[in-house]
Amino acid sequence: MNAPHFAGLSRLASLFCFVCAMFAAAMPEEASAQQFPQRPVRLIVPLAPGGGVDITARTVAPRLSTLWGQSVVVDNRPGGTGAIGLETAARAQPDGHTIVLITGTHTARRATHYGRLSYDLLKDFRAVTQMTRQSYVLVLHPAVPAKSIPDLLALAKAKPGSLAYGSAGQGSLQHLSGALLGTLTNTELLHVAYKGGGPALADVLGGQISMVFATPLESVPHIKTGRLRALAVTSPKRSPAMPELPAIAETGVAGYEVTNWYGVLAPVATPAAVVDILNRGIVDVLRTPEMQERFRGDGVELVGSTPAEYQKHISAEIVKWEGVVKRAGIQVD
Repeated sequence: MNAPHFAGLSRLASLFCFVCAMFAAAMPEEASAQQFPQRPVRLIVPLAPGGGVDITARTVAPRLSTLWGQSVVVDNRPGGTGAIGLETAARAQPDGHTIVLITGTHTARRATHYGRLSYDLLKDFRAVTQMTRQSYVLVLHPAVPAKSIPDLLALAKAKPGSLAYGSAGQGSLQHLSGALLGTLTNTELLHVAYKGGGPALADVLGGQISMVFATPLESVPHIKTGRLRALAVTSPKRSPAMPELPAIAETGVAGYEVTNWYGVLAPVATPAAVVDILNRGIVDVLRTPEMQERFRGDGVELVGSTPAEYQKHISAEIVKWEGVVKRAGIQVD
């Protein structure tokens, strides 16, 4: 056999071995995807029961259980404005059987606690899908003598620090919602941190604090019964679900805008094929007429983005809230 011919065969053999190696490397991921899910899926909610994120998880979980033929168990892990639940998810086996539902609060928290967080949203997780988008509603206990945003600001200026607003924790999106309002209007509002949106809302209902930036999902039932008074929404324009309420920006607070959202993450080493199955399942559930109707009445827009779209959104949100923290003068841990 002449040398050129032998060299050609050698190159073909090398190419064949390379292709086989690539195929073999892909087989475990493909096999894991075909078998997913093999057991119940744990959906971690890193906040206390009763808030909007918990309600969303418990609405979607039974539909996913039916779709996948395995139970989807909601696991509440409150504490540290989501740090406990997110750390638990980040350290879980990266096989798709543990996922976590986060909110816009967690990108805001990264801007205020970056140096001390036990997890990194960009390094420790893979984006699965953004599920929802919604504005907050600024709601008061009925005993607070304010019927509009100008009324509220006048009351706060007359008695600086007398109006307390609750949030899901220090550095949460609810916290920054109040901080942004105070900064833009030169008004002093007292922030009270809780372990979740549910407990904060409960204390407004009980009259322990004056107000909270609450999700429509958790606040609308109490607004309808008169247990809460709604003043405005935090989105740049009025919400189609609550057109009677002005946007805070249109009440004279130029530049005010806060949009909350919920989305699903998986541990960073979760195979892409499994992430795709998770994405397709969640998006399919969100697109059903039943789910669309269920959330529309609460002022919630269902999104259902691709993993790439959601990853881009998370990165953009982090940059945005880093800017707000700096302008508001909030101390970064």
